Amino acid sequence: MTGILIGPNEGERVPRGARYHRILAEVPELEAIELRFGPEFEGVEPHTHPDHVDSFYVLDGEAEFTLGDDTFRACPGTYVAAPIGVVHGFRPVGDGELRMINVHAPNTGFAQRLRQA
Repeated sequence: MTGILIGPNEGERVPRGARYHRILAEVPELEAIELRFGPEFEGVEPHTHPDHVDSFYVLDGEAEFTLGDDTFRACPGTYVAAPIGVVHGFRPVGDGELRMINVHAPNTGFAQRLRQA
């Protein structure tokens, strides 16, 4: 196995209307995806995962996250991780684009589900 190197304009782009998500890594141990959402995106309802950690690093824009019993705003540079069984969700805040890196560890097929949506 070799390492993973994805340049700034590389990676598989998965169309989402006027935007796209970009798959950065897809190996058994993890998958990493650059997510892009506009202000019209209503968000991801609070939920849990029984089989993986779901984590997010905010690159641009702002999001409102739910993590356990807490709700907070996350600006660029914020990292959020929901271990197995922890309730989490998010929605964009403001008029601009929300761009985040989303990492699932281990890989549970999220990238594949994005391709099929």
